[in-house]
Amino acid sequence: MNILVTGGLGAVGSHLARELARASHTLWIADKSHSERDRYLRCDVGEFRQFERAVRQSAPDIVYHLAAEFGRWNGEDFYENMWRSNAVGTKNLLTLSKEHGFRNVVFSSSEVYGDHEGEMREDVLETTPIRQINDYAISKWVNELQVLNHAEMHGTQTVRVRLFNTYGPGERYSPYRSVVCRFCYALLSGRSITVFRGHHRTSTYIDDCVSALAAIAENFKAGEVYNIASDDYHTIESAAELAVAEVGADRGLVSYRDSEPFTTKNKKVNAEKARRDLGMQTTVRLPEGIKRTVAWMRKEYGIGG
Repeated sequence: MNILVTGGLGAVGSHLARELARASHTLWIADKSHSERDRYLRCDVGEFRQFERAVRQSAPDIVYHLAAEFGRWNGEDFYENMWRSNAVGTKNLLTLSKEHGFRNVVFSSSEVYGDHEGEMREDVLETTPIRQINDYAISKWVNELQVLNHAEMHGTQTVRVRLFNTYGPGERYSPYRSVVCRFCYALLSGRSITVFRGHHRTSTYIDDCVSALAAIAENFKAGEVYNIASDDYHTIESAAELAVAEVGADRGLVSYRDSEPFTTKNKKVNAEKARRDLGMQTTVRLPEGIKRTVAWMRKEYGIGG
């Protein structure tokens, strides 16, 4: 099977590409930078001509569409990039899918559940009024609505996936990355971290995430939507404590504040469909995941002793 992964150099895309290659698919990668890789296509998905060129060269059966601007505060600070990559990029994907006949896996986010206070099941957004509470979340829900409308109008075949707090080796630090990445990097660098009390997350180690994602290629159910999540539900305080202990950092680097505004309080997820259809499993829990992340950062950045 010919598979194109957009955003294939990213924190999730790079791991997914390796997983798909191990399954003996013919793999093509598209991303915005130049690369020496085989079957690599430089492509800004917000530019239709570039995206079309990548599709013509790769002739995909399936496109895993990860290319996007990531993160709620990134979506505020760089909203022009975010809307162009996320919304226009997805529209370009769907237009090309109609013209070339490939199937899609479109990446959404747990952020689409917004201010929902209960268990996050895939059908919540169909049955409950939800207000997404940041522009990044809105852009991801816009993408899902584009997918649904395009399928109804043109018959395009797409699976939507909502990732929950994916983390692990390969996620390079920026202030906009996952909370685990930010905590580990800051503490290794001797920098302070701020922990917002009262928030809960379901964190998903990268290997568990991509194993389920890769299974979609062989078990594609057009129109389906999946929560891609572990069963590792925890407080942000406990994640910070694990990072401090693993790094051996000074506890004086940690400060605590009340809950963070414009951020979902609790992400308690139901991922039963992904377990049933995609074999989603939790094989690496947060203590081991943070241990592996810290070890990777020590080697990658040469920091923290």
